[in-house]
Amino acid sequence: MDAIELLKAYKKRLDPLLKKYFDEKIKRAGEIDVLGKQAVKMIADFTLAGGKRIRPALVYYGYLSAGGKDDQNIVETSMSIELIHSFLLIHDDIIDRDEKRHGVATLHERYKKIGLSFVSSKDNDHFGNSMAIVAGDMANAMANGIMFNAKLAPKTIIQALDKLQDIVYVTIPGEMLDVVLGNRGHASEKEVLRMFEGKTSRYTFEGPLHLGCVLAGGDEKMLSALTAYSLPLGKAFQIRDDILGVFGDEKKMGKPVGSDVIEGKQTLLLIKALQKGTSKQKQILKSYLGKKDLTEDELEKFREIIRETGSLDYSRVLAEKFVSEALEAIKGINFKNEEAKFFLEGIARYIIKREA
Repeated sequence: MDAIELLKAYKKRLDPLLKKYFDEKIKRAGEIDVLGKQAVKMIADFTLAGGKRIRPALVYYGYLSAGGKDDQNIVETSMSIELIHSFLLIHDDIIDRDEKRHGVATLHERYKKIGLSFVSSKDNDHFGNSMAIVAGDMANAMANGIMFNAKLAPKTIIQALDKLQDIVYVTIPGEMLDVVLGNRGHASEKEVLRMFEGKTSRYTFEGPLHLGCVLAGGDEKMLSALTAYSLPLGKAFQIRDDILGVFGDEKKMGKPVGSDVIEGKQTLLLIKALQKGTSKQKQILKSYLGKKDLTEDELEKFREIIRETGSLDYSRVLAEKFVSEALEAIKGINFKNEEAKFFLEGIARYIIKREA
């Protein structure tokens, strides 16, 4: 069984627990208020629509890495990070104006449709965004509730809650930098990689692994070693994500390809192409960036320039370099569980090959 099969197996264990959790929350919310029930149902649909569950799996393997033994309990507790993921994605979709996630409508788009019957067209976008923001906050509260009620020692719960808040805290500046760079319209490679570290390395890899390690009673040395693995791997993950955002398969990804171009995002692909391109190529790239009615032909021309300038090759090579750094860092982790080591090595190698 390779790392991806282990990840799929973990998703198979986790999803029924998530469904059971949501069914109970929907029932309880319905006893209080119809809007609350509707919001929980939307969060459930959004969360269960897709996703590989890599973050809860990393909580689990971070736990095993540090010598944790309580198998079933940690699987249930790891649901908290998936609700944090939903909370952040719901808000991120509003910021990016995305209409789909995992092949289904984003929450703000669903609320916009609901609002059509009683909100003026002028205010409907604001209504949809406002309701989705509040629903995202509800997902955050649910994540904390899972951790509060975990079958763990009180001291461990407090430490885990502190870590959960820290994951969100260190992610927000990365998201802010993403917004700033997109609106400013230009960025350096250093700024983009710093944004990757904040948005992806800390939140997708370091945070979940640290959370699992804390739940198992791991020490600072183990946390530092997991950080050394996580920071370069997160950058590789985000570089690959940006490549798929332009060159990927929409059916596999569950969201429109080219949305990063339409939203004017400052990606490594764009930055290197602007550095290496001719005056004409730069002019074309800038004219397409942020273009709301971007056509498929224009997107293909954008891809062509990314290839011709060597930006695609540069990004791939850099991602491979970061993966190599992560694999080297694994040597410094004192694993208490061989499956955990196998998983972290396999996920690192998978990052630069994934298609969704």
